[in-house]
Amino acid sequence: MRNKKKTIVLEQVLVENYAAEGKSLARRDGKVIFIEGVVPGDVVDVRLGKNKKDWAEGHAIRFHAYANERTTPFCQHFGVCGGCQWQMLPYDKQLQYKHQQVYDNLTRIGKVALPPFQPIIGAEEDKFYRNKLEYTFSTKEYTPAPPPRSGLPLTPSAGGGTANTQPPLTQEANSHTGPSHSEALQPGQSPFGETGGPGVLGFHARGFFDKIVSIEKCWLQPEPTNALRNALRGFALEKGYSFYDFRGHRGLLRLLQFRICTTGEVMVNVVFGEDDKKSREEIMQFIDTGFPGITTLLYTVNLKMNDSIFDLEPITYKGKGYVVEQLEDFRFKIGPKSFFQTNTKQGEKLYQVTRDFAELDGSQVLYDLYCGTGSIGIFCSRGAKKIIGVEAIEAAVEDAKENAALNNIGHAEFYAGDVIRVCDDAFFAAHGRPDVIITDPPRAGMHPKLVEKILEMEAPTVVYVSCNPATQARDLALLDEKYQVTRVQPVDMFPHTHHIENVVQLKMR
Repeated sequence: MRNKKKTIVLEQVLVENYAAEGKSLARRDGKVIFIEGVVPGDVVDVRLGKNKKDWAEGHAIRFHAYANERTTPFCQHFGVCGGCQWQMLPYDKQLQYKHQQVYDNLTRIGKVALPPFQPIIGAEEDKFYRNKLEYTFSTKEYTPAPPPRSGLPLTPSAGGGTANTQPPLTQEANSHTGPSHSEALQPGQSPFGETGGPGVLGFHARGFFDKIVSIEKCWLQPEPTNALRNALRGFALEKGYSFYDFRGHRGLLRLLQFRICTTGEVMVNVVFGEDDKKSREEIMQFIDTGFPGITTLLYTVNLKMNDSIFDLEPITYKGKGYVVEQLEDFRFKIGPKSFFQTNTKQGEKLYQVTRDFAELDGSQVLYDLYCGTGSIGIFCSRGAKKIIGVEAIEAAVEDAKENAALNNIGHAEFYAGDVIRVCDDAFFAAHGRPDVIITDPPRAGMHPKLVEKILEMEAPTVVYVSCNPATQARDLALLDEKYQVTRVQPVDMFPHTHHIENVVQLKMR
């Protein structure tokens, strides 16, 4: 007979402070409780998932009172779609917690001497700020199950306080930001109702690869995103085209990808799961006719088991096959497989901070590690004597070379390979040792061997751009052997989410 895990519920828990990564914390009997989907000031009943000696993780199952600072989410899909986690918080409060997250990570994990932090740079536009989005077609739709019995029938009003309607956040089954559903729900209770049928188009439900939350209006990207997505879904259902079945690995329509630039250029790529020429032509013609503002329209046939298109070749149906985005007066060619900062306007601010921290005067050799498509190095190019970019992905290096040529930059060179192997004595002899290093690693941070390589290079200045202050703090502790942190600047790239970027300047001791 299977042993059922004992359910522990803590009642009337006051949420005290923000922790990190979207979690807030409370304390009960000397134990720290990490809770998702709540904010400091909420009073909740918490069902524990993980329960250790000194800490636990839990999920709010009933709200007894709401924090005064709560506000009403503006998106109808909030609480079901996992794209935004913080719409119930005013944006200025989000910035406060993000700034605190950077400070806590660098002080508690890094444990290095720090200068005063510069105030976080927030976004002037906190809606329709993404230049890239991807929607998924599926035969299975996720819809909220009937909520469990909730607490007080209260929801925050637009100006704080409460009003007499039932909020999504009191519905445990609606939260996509909680722990695993097996931990959050009663035994046997399904977190969502699954609807089979002709098809749905939207975002993946958090934690599930084959079930999709249907999206009517997304506030992350400007038009024609919503209009095109809804029109295409309606057209496909009317014509009877098959949507993708992730378990059976069949279906005509698979993905819909958008890139909308501040230059006015729009790129759409339709990914098909079957090679049906007649149906494909009907769909592409429908999009082209109905949305003439699209400057580049492509399609990709993906017959593989996974969604990645990086080993496939998109076919240009209309336009030049790419779009051009602009940061200041620098222009960047972006194809359907290119990496580029997802928030163009905040990306420009992030790069301005990076360039400022590099303190270039025209005499330095700048090494751009994890250079991607070369955007940071190119943005800093006018202040550098020479730019050396190193990136593991060969296709990104080719994009970097094209972008340098597009901006008439002749003193930038880009190399494909692992920086640990590329940057040897022979490489330094050929290209010069770095005076300034800019490193912009993925969320996992830098490999310990790369930290050792930076310590070996002994560049007078290092600028560390990070999308994860926790791993950045870990790396700063390792760099502390030779470097001191001299400037810190958080930058918010993604309003209404818990993600935060941070730029740190380090100087050789």
